[in-house]
Amino acid sequence: MPERLSTEPKVVWKSAVASDGLAGIAATADFVFLAGRDLEDKSDVFQCLSAEDGSEVWSVRQEAAGHLDYGNSPRATPLVNGEKIYFQGAFGDLLCVALETGETIWKRNLYADFQAETPTWGACSSPFITGDKLIVNPGAAKASLVALNPASGKVVWQTPGRPSGYGSLIQARLGGVDQIVGHDNESLGGWDVKTGQRLWEVRPSRTGDFNVPTPIAVGERLFVVTENNGSRLFEFEKSGRAKPQPVATNTELSPDTSTPVVVNNLVIGCWLNLFALDLNQNLKSQVNLKGDAFRGHVSLIASDNKVLVIGNRGELALLSVAQNRVTLLSQVRLFPGPVEIYSHPAMVGSRLYVRGTHSVQCIDLS
Repeated sequence: MPERLSTEPKVVWKSAVASDGLAGIAATADFVFLAGRDLEDKSDVFQCLSAEDGSEVWSVRQEAAGHLDYGNSPRATPLVNGEKIYFQGAFGDLLCVALETGETIWKRNLYADFQAETPTWGACSSPFITGDKLIVNPGAAKASLVALNPASGKVVWQTPGRPSGYGSLIQARLGGVDQIVGHDNESLGGWDVKTGQRLWEVRPSRTGDFNVPTPIAVGERLFVVTENNGSRLFEFEKSGRAKPQPVATNTELSPDTSTPVVVNNLVIGCWLNLFALDLNQNLKSQVNLKGDAFRGHVSLIASDNKVLVIGNRGELALLSVAQNRVTLLSQVRLFPGPVEIYSHPAMVGSRLYVRGTHSVQCIDLS
């Protein structure tokens, strides 16, 4: 993280994209990976760009016709794992691709293969790998969560349950038990990593959450936030089960799509304003900052003492985070004209990769 932002963004390169992007960007030192749609809006297009100059290295096209609210573009962030990268489209297509060449190693459709209905807003959870398992959540009655072999795509286990939520799952050790944690469409839950067996569930007091923000493991506790039930902090029994009632709550921070970050025992998150909730004081609000960068959908990237805030109107803000104190260090506009940013940026070294309405650009923050 820099000490301050430049008064004008240092654009290293800019590359045009064919469609708006909802999926987050993935990047390595050499490559930048994007998920979008073709101009006819009938196929997903997964791209690999050169991190040096933004030129296209390869692309993979997957036919995926249909119609969803908020467009048909993929929602899930690509997953880089060694020499492979995994792409997931909004209509359930899951592809394993060779990172260097773009060759498709295997693919399957989560909804067709497991007899699940496509949700209103499509497949939104980003796949992740824990140990030797690739975790996805088709949301089928007999396959709510599925663990796949990352090399072959074959099923390791599948577990029955409810339709999926719209947030991503995580792996965490809570109550001394390694588990997969996240939402289905009705509840928060934990699943055994080895077998997929559901370990516990917690139903919120208010129904109707979209369950988009990703849960955050904070040591042996779990922080969760949704738009109807606000911020909650859960503790766990030694059996690995969550205690049904949160030990702390806060209704001021209630984002519908943005995931907070944790820095210096403060939960930093945005919902109309920027809030900092103290994990050591029952999620008490310590900071309330106002500004355009904190309104609407917001992406956050954290180090051990700073936070980058990327607003969906194109603002970039740099915050310093100390105990009980958040300071706005500097702010800059990333795009010259009107823009909407829903794709989560990626950061490698001092380079920030951001996707706007018509282009993706590499910004040097040094």
